[in-house]
Parts: sequence; structure tokens; C-alpha cells
Amino acid sequence: MKNLHHSNIPIFLPQLACPHQCIFCNQNHISSQTNVPTPLEAQTIIERNLATIPKNYDIQIAFFGGSFTCLPLGTQESYLQVAQPFIENGGVSGIRISTRPDYIDDDILRMLKRYHVTDIELGAQSTNNTVLKLSGRGHDRNAIQKASKRINAHGFQLGLQMMLGLPGDTLETALQTTRDIIAFGAKTTRIYPTLVVADTPLAKLYTQGKYTPLTLSEAVAWTSRIYTLFVENNVTVLKVGLHPNKDFTSNKYLLAGPFHPSFKELVLSDIWHERLKPIMQNICKNQSINIFVSENELHNAIGYNSQNRDELLKSYKHVTFTTDKTLNGYEFTYCHY
Repeated sequence: MKNLHHSNIPIFLPQLACPHQCIFCNQNHISSQTNVPTPLEAQTIIERNLATIPKNYDIQIAFFGGSFTCLPLGTQESYLQVAQPFIENGGVSGIRISTRPDYIDDDILRMLKRYHVTDIELGAQSTNNTVLKLSGRGHDRNAIQKASKRINAHGFQLGLQMMLGLPGDTLETALQTTRDIIAFGAKTTRIYPTLVVADTPLAKLYTQGKYTPLTLSEAVAWTSRIYTLFVENNVTVLKVGLHPNKDFTSNKYLLAGPFHPSFKELVLSDIWHERLKPIMQNICKNQSINIFVSENELHNAIGYNSQNRDELLKSYKHVTFTTDKTLNGYEFTYCHY
């Protein structure tokens, strides 16, 4: 019987072994973690998490936050070895890593395969060469494409992460990155609007007036179009926006940018706003409307803080949302009463 739920056991290796200083990056501030766990500490993290996850979950061990394949080979293996007993006893289905496109080759991929790595996420961020150069990524579009081809050829599940609003980025270049991620064969993605984090080169540009981040409304509008493209092309969006850790919510390290603790909800609400716009434009003050949606989309259709329903109430006497099991995704029907 297929597991209905998935859970990662995250082990954060902030900026460990990363050979470049990307203009936007300070993983210690972003993750609120300064200490790098040793392999023995990683084992403790795995054991602690396994004790809290229900048995019917599909569980992966995930090495995030650093550029895993930039580590010395022996260090990579020391972390991967820790995970092997948990995979062998069936408690964990595999390993997920995140790394850079320019630190992938066939030898590395064969080693990762031996240690039951199943998913490889690359921080692509953009596929526009100008944006990549201005962001200090240290590689070009071709490196992303070549690494993606290799990962797929070796039978891993490919994930490609992207960022919106980097220096030089536009809506069109962001949409082209989206189309490239789909074309490169990614099965999963993560979408991160660029935030100005303290103690980064981007923070310096921002304070000098040389960089302007996206506004929240711009970031939501861009992301809703991009998210929709991914869904239409069967690319699973694993995450939208950064998780609201305590330092960000207190503005300790976040200087500027489109951060919102419910950013994904804003995006999903905006997608539904666009879907419902034709009936929002009708003026039927003497009529009521009942809108039928799938159960999974009910909350998103009503909108963040009920904003879509409130918008509809400007045109209709009463507005009701009802679930319909025959509908899927963004499908909806409606009737007046």
C-alpha cells in the first residue's frame, strides 16, 4: 500500500563547503543555525525525528543548507554512512541532498547512488546568464542543463530550485527560468522570492540604493504565474517562500524584501483570484452565487483572510463556497440563486 504522507528529516549544513559567496546568501541567518552537526550528531537528529513521525509516512533524510557534493569525498561518505542503518531497516526510504550544478559529475553520482541517495536538488536560482553573473553564482545556464541531464540519466529524481527578483531579474526572465526547469526534466522545485539578508553583498547593494527588491504584491503576482506553470506541467512545488523563523519574524536579519509568514497562502489565493475574476466582474447585486470547488482547494478559493469571497461580495448579494468531489485542482462550477 502506497504511503499517503511524506516527511523529511532535515539535517542543515549551513554554507558548509560552499566555494562561492552568492550575493544573496547567509545560510546561518536564514536557517537560524550556526553550528554544523557532526555525523554522530546527525545520527541523533535522525533518531529523535523518527520517534515522532507516524509509521505510515514515507521518510527521507535530507541534507540541506550547504553544497553537499562540494564536501571532501570522505566527509560526504561519513554523513551518508550514518543514514544507511535507517534505510536498511526500512525506517527511511532514501536520502535527499541539495548542492550546486557545477559540482556534479558521473563519479559523484555513482557514489551517491551506492549510498541510496534518491533525490538531488540543485540551486539553479535562475537560468539567465546575466542574472547568474550578477548574483555571483559562479556558473552559467549550461552548467545547470548539463548537471540536470546527468542526474536524470543516473535515475535520480531531479529538483531545481529558483529565486525571483535577483539583480537583473525580470518577470520574463523568471518565466524563462520556469520553462527551462520544466524542460530540463525537474520533477520538483522550490520557489524563493529574493530577500535582503544582513551581512551579504546584496545587503550592501541595497543600503547603497543599487538594488531594489520586489514588493510583496509583485512577488505574489510573479509566483502565482510561475506556480501555475509548474502545476500545469506536473512539476511538484515543494516549497514557496522561506519558512518564518524567529529571527526573520523579529526582523533581526531581514533587511528588506517580500517576506510574509503566509506567503504561499497569498500565492494560492491570488491564483484563485485570477480564476474567479470573470465572475467577479459581473454586477449581480440582487443575486446570490454558490461556487463549487474541490475540497482540497476550498480554503484557497475563499482566499487568504477571505479576500476572494469579500471581492465577490462587491458584486453579489450572498456568496457561498461548496465542495464537490467531482472537481479537481482549479476546476470550479457555479450557480446563481
